[in-house]
Amino acid sequence: MLFHRDLEENQHICPSCDHHLRIGPNQRFAALFDEGRHTRIELPDVLVDPLKFRDQKRYTDRLRDSRAKTGEDEAVVVAHGTVDGQSAVIAVQNFAFMGGSMGLAAGEALIAAARLAVLQEAALIVFAAAGGARMQEGILSLMQMPRTTIAVELVREARLPYIVVLTDPTTGGVTASYAMLGDVSIAEPGALVGFAGPRVIEETIREQLPDGFQRAEFLLAHGMIDMVVHRHELRAKLSQILDLLMNTHRPAVATPRKEPVEDATAS
Repeated sequence: MLFHRDLEENQHICPSCDHHLRIGPNQRFAALFDEGRHTRIELPDVLVDPLKFRDQKRYTDRLRDSRAKTGEDEAVVVAHGTVDGQSAVIAVQNFAFMGGSMGLAAGEALIAAARLAVLQEAALIVFAAAGGARMQEGILSLMQMPRTTIAVELVREARLPYIVVLTDPTTGGVTASYAMLGDVSIAEPGALVGFAGPRVIEETIREQLPDGFQRAEFLLAHGMIDMVVHRHELRAKLSQILDLLMNTHRPAVATPRKEPVEDATAS
């Protein structure tokens, strides 16, 4: 049993077992930006329910429920500010909003974040958390995979850092696109990262998977990600990475050439 206040003060990490609970954009922004100060950007409007999709519920009903639950309009929220004085644009996927699923709105949000990063000459940091592409938008959601990949290339062409933080869980089409394209790939401890889930893989190949399969520590040991960083240390690590990568864009300062001093006593 945990007290809410204690959990919030500990950045939603269990003080007993160190388990990293899922958190949303507000908590991320408050923990990462300097003094928590940031500016959210207005994201482009997209078609609502373009396929008139319905499963057990209408897609429009699911959207309304998620908006009421999270207080957000969509699964991806973008803000800009500074991290230890370094300009940064941060996009956060909210798993509480329909599993953070990637649809038209998420694609437009990532593209807007990339364009803003290029405009401000800032680093782009993406916190990925998703069950994959949003099935209610069908092929339109899958089209966001190449679109977001091109957005990442815009940042790269501008020679700006693109950093991805993989949180629990990051799966499906998100993993197969922008989530694995980071110049630096970071994961939170214990995060599930993969394409298909372990249960689906086991049922397909009919074999027992290794312990910890698709968890952050397993992926680090097998070279799929660069580092696993505790949430308490994440801001400092991002600051260090930004300092290293952003400094490469600064013009080198020429050192004045020293002319030889003539010896006045020489003949």
